[in-house]
Amino acid sequence: MDDERGWLAQARAWDEREAGYRAIQSTRPQTLAYGLNDSPAGLAAWVVEKWRSWSDSDGDLDAMFSQDVLLTTLTIFWVTGTITSSMRDYVDNRATGYRLGPGERVDVPTGIAVFGRHHVPDPPPPREWAERMYRVVRWTPMPSGGHFAATEQPELLARDIATFFARL
Repeated sequence: MDDERGWLAQARAWDEREAGYRAIQSTRPQTLAYGLNDSPAGLAAWVVEKWRSWSDSDGDLDAMFSQDVLLTTLTIFWVTGTITSSMRDYVDNRATGYRLGPGERVDVPTGIAVFGRHHVPDPPPPREWAERMYRVVRWTPMPSGGHFAATEQPELLARDIATFFARL
């Protein structure tokens, strides 16, 4: 329980520093989207700031990602106009909720790859916390990688997914 209390305190501190994006994306995504769709510089600032903060980059994006990867990501958002739809999940989660109720549990076998190395610390929950809600059959603390694990550490992620499914 002390681990969980500590995690909750860290999560609250992270929310105070970093969760402004969640507030605007879950309440006024259309307003934000107009600005981001109207300005390539604004879109780049919004997206690149998230990649900088939430990746295992120590704040140096060039050390983690090629400029081609970042520019391709930005170009896809820009050309397709999909920054708006990328934010809809926040609105839906706010409107419908996504929490389990008391005594509810997901009994599907669950694998969790813990990519918890963000430039701006966002602590992963303790395993015990996850196990109360999910039937965790695989828990893999990763040595590196952050929020964008599929781009940061594709081999680690692919290997973990393959190992998880091979055991089912």
